[in-house]
Parts: sequence; C-alpha cells; structure tokens
Amino acid sequence: MSASNKAIENSNRLRYIRALERFHKSIISYLMNTPELSMERYAKKIDNALKLLNRIEEIPLYKGELQDLQKLVKKIISLKDSSKSIEDIKDEILYSSNQLDKSKNARRYKKDKHTNSKYDEWE
Repeated sequence: MSASNKAIENSNRLRYIRALERFHKSIISYLMNTPELSMERYAKKIDNALKLLNRIEEIPLYKGELQDLQKLVKKIISLKDSSKSIEDIKDEILYSSNQLDKSKNARRYKKDKHTNSKYDEWE
C-alpha cells in the first residue's frame, strides 16, 4: 500500500514540475518571439498559462534548480501586476531564465581545458 502512495506522490510531483516547466517555457517563448509586446497581452498570456498551473496542486520541491524554477515562475506571476515597463519585465525575466539555464548546464558540463595533466603523456 505504501508503494502505491509513494508512486502517487512521485507522479503528482512530476506533474507539478512539468506544469512549472510548461508555464516557464510558454512565457519565455512569448517574450522572445513576439515582435510587439504589450502589458495587456502579457497579462492575458499569464492568465491563460495560470489556468493550467492552478489545476495542479503545489508540491514542495527540494532540489535547488527546481526551487529556482518555482521562484522564477512566482516572479513572472508577480510581475504581471507591477508598474514596470514591458521591456524591463522582459529583460528581467529573460535574465533570470538565462541564469537558471546556466546553473543547470554548469552541473552537466565540466571543461577540461585548464587541466594540463591529461596532456603530459604527449611530451
């Protein structure tokens, strides 16, 4: 019985993570690909994306990059009602998103170019 509860918790957690990623991706895509941005369209896009996100219950996340994604999504939602210009909002969101991607990639890739020990055999 507990295995099925754990499986249900895992599936709910994954569903929530995918919803966060989907929300994030849709807003970033909108900001990058729309030639004429306006606050009204941005607010409408956020509302439409929130409909899907609100269907899924919020689950606590413990992994660092997932917490950062969750914070970024909350930041995107809070910027909907801010008095900043749409260009400032776009710059802020794209910068934060880029930093999130950077932190994900830093964990995946290691550069060996500064380690000379692997080239010692060639001399």
